Amino acid sequence: MLHPMVIRYSMFMLGLAVMGYGIGMMIEAHLGVAPWDTLHIGLQNTFGLTIGMWSQIMGAIIILATYFIGKIKPNIGMFLNMFFFGLFIDLFMWLKWLPSGETLIERICLFTAGLLIYTFGTGMYISPRIGAGPRDSFMLVLHERMGWSISKTRIGIECTVTLFGFLFGGPVSVGTLLTALTIGPLIKQFIPLWERIMAKPYGTQLSD
Repeated sequence: MLHPMVIRYSMFMLGLAVMGYGIGMMIEAHLGVAPWDTLHIGLQNTFGLTIGMWSQIMGAIIILATYFIGKIKPNIGMFLNMFFFGLFIDLFMWLKWLPSGETLIERICLFTAGLLIYTFGTGMYISPRIGAGPRDSFMLVLHERMGWSISKTRIGIECTVTLFGFLFGGPVSVGTLLTALTIGPLIKQFIPLWERIMAKPYGTQLSD
């Protein structure tokens, strides 16, 4: 039988892969993407490189900012998230394993499926409790330093990121707004599911 830590890290990595596939589907739908991906695509359009590489670069910058602002030392989960999430996005897009939509209805279905897959994968990567990703850690640091609520901090970050992404030529459309409004509630539905799966057998505990 595999050691619990092997299972936890495997679930963590699988969750990142599922997230990357979901993001790729949302990009292929061409209906707008999540705020951070708007920025990554905008940077790609302006400076080159790939979407996944810009995800990695921004993740590294955020890890440094989190350390200098909140004195939070990065953990292994942060680095794994930073590197492999971007790698999986590029891998799936390079392999052309992503479906595409021709009609508006097909693109809406593709976007919706991608959003559900992304949030499903987020629950998978969070449930083993290997560590939060760079962007989540940065949000928590600003929440503690500025005294803002989590929701206000997240909205502030995502509005700022969307603005910069738009200025760099990233896609801002109805999907961007839809993602901003629904991603939190959807993730809240999937996290308890995966925490129940991971709780007793693999050394994690359910959140209160």
